[in-house]
Amino acid sequence: MEITNVMEYEKIAKEKLPKMVYDYYASGAEDQWTLQENRNAFSRILFRPRILIDVSKIDVSTRVLGFNISMPIMIAPTAMQKMAHPDGELATARATSAAGTIMTLSSWATCSVEEVASTGPGIRFFQLYVYKDRNVVIQLVKRAEEAGFKAIALTVDTPRLGRRESDIKNRFALPRGLTLKNFEGLDLGKIDKTNDSGLASYVAGQVDQSLSWKDINLLQSITSLPILVKGVITAEDARIAVEYGAAGIIVSNHGARQLDYVPATIVALEEVVKAVEGRIPVFLDGGVRRGTDVFKALALGASGVFVGRPSLFSLAADGEAGVRKMLQMLRDEFELTMALSGCCSLREISRNHIKTDWDIPHYLPAKL
Repeated sequence: MEITNVMEYEKIAKEKLPKMVYDYYASGAEDQWTLQENRNAFSRILFRPRILIDVSKIDVSTRVLGFNISMPIMIAPTAMQKMAHPDGELATARATSAAGTIMTLSSWATCSVEEVASTGPGIRFFQLYVYKDRNVVIQLVKRAEEAGFKAIALTVDTPRLGRRESDIKNRFALPRGLTLKNFEGLDLGKIDKTNDSGLASYVAGQVDQSLSWKDINLLQSITSLPILVKGVITAEDARIAVEYGAAGIIVSNHGARQLDYVPATIVALEEVVKAVEGRIPVFLDGGVRRGTDVFKALALGASGVFVGRPSLFSLAADGEAGVRKMLQMLRDEFELTMALSGCCSLREISRNHIKTDWDIPHYLPAKL
């Protein structure tokens, strides 16, 4: 079957993967309302394309935290990728580097920071969960820095794991032969079977529920790497993140896997963008499946987007080649959307190119 869009990879992945693994990747929290809404909300944003503009040359490249990348589409952190494919995070790293963009490696990867670095050059960020044992955190951050990672993406929405009912039903555990490689030498690398979700039990035992804003200062004291705060969806928290010296914000609801009935990230995005007032970049994570989605996010003020499940499903379907093709399809669709909207560069994409159903279109005069 010829793959013509990113969504088609999920069907292939569902057929290939064990049920426990597919459900872990695909499911959201509780009623999964936000999981659906992360996608559905994009369909409530319509285009206002401009015509008769010379679009014979289009530049989709951009800069993120001072690094030049080929497109504003990056790879979000997703855990335990060797459950999807034997090459796991190594395949994703190679594909992302070949595409000229950024990969974010999960703390809970099945390949270590050193193994990922060994795949060759590339711009990579490291996603961090803060453990109760701060020595573990310090060691992880230093290892990532020494391995050439360029930023820390601090996940801030997981003091406890969201209730993911598929994982409870499936008694989720890390399959035999796989470990959380970054923790292997610390005796924290296994997620065992329990009478619940093994991951929920692991998080309850290891992840620090007392994590607070002051821990950003702790991180800043142990690393010179820029810190992105991942999991912000309100203006109030966006302003505090700026005050604490965050280098950027990732608007994320953790793939709808934490608190159900929070807004779709594309709906929350503009509130956060307005709150930071251009002081730091804001990125979007969640629900992106089309190049049109990327354009909509940038029109609402995002500096770029991160994709998670598409990388997992394309990896499961066809390894490194699948991830490469997934990124290429998103890039091609995004470039086409720019052309058909009358934009030749990212700086030309504006709020005037879209209208949403959740506000009064600001391009209309106040009085009709």
